[in-house]
Amino acid sequence: MSNTHFTAYTQEKTHDLDENARLDAVKKILVVDDDPAFVEILQVFLESCGYQVESALDGVLGIKKIMVHDYAVILCDMVMPNLAGDMFYMAVERVKPHLCRRFVFMTGYQGDAKVDAFIRRVRGLVVWKPFEMHILLEAVQAAERKGDHTTS
Repeated sequence: MSNTHFTAYTQEKTHDLDENARLDAVKKILVVDDDPAFVEILQVFLESCGYQVESALDGVLGIKKIMVHDYAVILCDMVMPNLAGDMFYMAVERVKPHLCRRFVFMTGYQGDAKVDAFIRRVRGLVVWKPFEMHILLEAVQAAERKGDHTTS
């Protein structure tokens, strides 16, 4: 990926509770993956980068969390029991479609025709397992920027 430069804009704010709620949601990430040890590694890393992390060990539990909260980014494994990543994405698309731009798919199945076709169809961001953490962070930041351009 190319180097990206960020610009911070500051302005004085009045007490806007809706704005504060949006700012709180900006840093919240949902990790949906069936490997508890992997989830813990991601959680420790992402929290060290300033994110609040919640997790779900399958897509069904992920949907339950989606119904209660919005997330700045959703990290989603493609192969999981109960509800695979593509089915989880389609369920989110039905209940909170604005969150679909905020997905980063994670998979070790590079070259799998079904996975590749799905990622292309939804124009998804993907990181291929195993990945280095700086690659994950770049993908998370890209998903945040992509999600910022949606209307909720």
